[in-house]
Amino acid sequence: MQHTKSLVLTAQVFISLMMAAAMTLIMGYVQAGPQPDWLAHWGWSFLRAWPIAFVLSLAVGPLAFRLAVLVHRCRT
Repeated sequence: MQHTKSLVLTAQVFISLMMAAAMTLIMGYVQAGPQPDWLAHWGWSFLRAWPIAFVLSLAVGPLAFRLAVLVHRCRT
């Protein structure tokens, strides 16, 4: 199945959003613990992390797809 560029870009928006949210949530909790202002601090961390994650996903995404194709071909 061939994916359009707009579909891949939309997927990268969602993937980077979910990964940035999960990573900042988990790592913020690990670092700070259950502090009263932890959730507010997480929100700011997420807002800073998401654009970075999105830009990195644009660079890493195509490489990951190529690697996945190579691995899949080696297994069949």
